[in-house]
Amino acid sequence: MAFTDAAAGNLALHVGDDPAEVRRRRDLLESASGIKPRHFQYMNQVHGSDVLILETGSAAHDAAGPTADGLVSRGMPLAVMVADCVPVVMVAEPAAGTGSLPILAAVHAGRPGVAAGIVPAAIQKMRDAGAVDIRAWVGPSICGSCYEVPGSMRDSVTAVVPATWSQTSWGTPGLDLPAGVRSQLEAEGVAIEYAGPCTLENASLYSYRRNRETGRFAGLVWTHD
Repeated sequence: MAFTDAAAGNLALHVGDDPAEVRRRRDLLESASGIKPRHFQYMNQVHGSDVLILETGSAAHDAAGPTADGLVSRGMPLAVMVADCVPVVMVAEPAAGTGSLPILAAVHAGRPGVAAGIVPAAIQKMRDAGAVDIRAWVGPSICGSCYEVPGSMRDSVTAVVPATWSQTSWGTPGLDLPAGVRSQLEAEGVAIEYAGPCTLENASLYSYRRNRETGRFAGLVWTHD
């Protein structure tokens, strides 16, 4: 498991960056992680609630990736890109008789995804695949003191995920998406190994709220052969 930052360079192909340079950075990450000749599987993230299970060998490496906001695999390296949304990566051992490879997940949890329960959906997909003793790493994302939203939006999200209720540091309605994600993980009995800092408050991290013309960093999860 790892989280990249802005110092490592943008990893997204959809933000106007030079595609060849983006692919070079991705290649460097794969070399540094030691996963080659395998590749990280990225997603075409759409702020939806779909979680896909990727069987080993079923999905050829695709730079854009399948359209989804959550991926689950048996040992296939996965990636999730963000710049304020909550990146969640999870690892679990397989139950007896369900295979030998660890079960991995990468989840993009923005405001719509948190409200739609994409994190619990990914956990269920992992368990359907035989996962036991799931552990989660919650990456850097915008905090509740910085994420301002209209009051009606706060009301609609907190109606389904109460832990997201927040007020910004300047006194307006806010949403605490990482708190909401942590509450969902805890409700599912998933151990949280790490929770990252605020993207808006850290210049070393990409933040869409700070600058809409920004790159994306990634949460990465993999196993070694």
